[in-house]
Amino acid sequence: MITRGLDRCLFIYPLKIWKELAKKLGSLPVGESSTRSFIRLMLAGATDVEVDKQGRVLLPDYLKSYAELRRNVTIAGLYNRMEVWDENKWKKYKSNAEKNTDEIAEQLGKLGVY
Repeated sequence: MITRGLDRCLFIYPLKIWKELAKKLGSLPVGESSTRSFIRLMLAGATDVEVDKQGRVLLPDYLKSYAELRRNVTIAGLYNRMEVWDENKWKKYKSNAEKNTDEIAEQLGKLGVY
């Protein structure tokens, strides 16, 4: 499954992981507008995609438009998903993240992750 992601990228999930995530999203309380917006962002934009014999995936125009995908893209593999980024946006995002590694580490430390 592929859907709109955060930071103007696309998220690709294996079907099993997607079903678990969709179930969690569907059980969230919808009383807050930010929660409703996030649920809509993720679920309403989701679509099934298939890989062709050459390993390509045809993305719907609305997803390409959302992620502002141009000619070249970057695919970032993460724990339970992949992200599809416009190549230039990825470079900018990665550069900003690298500049803020100390701050990011501190926040992760507060969460008990690092």
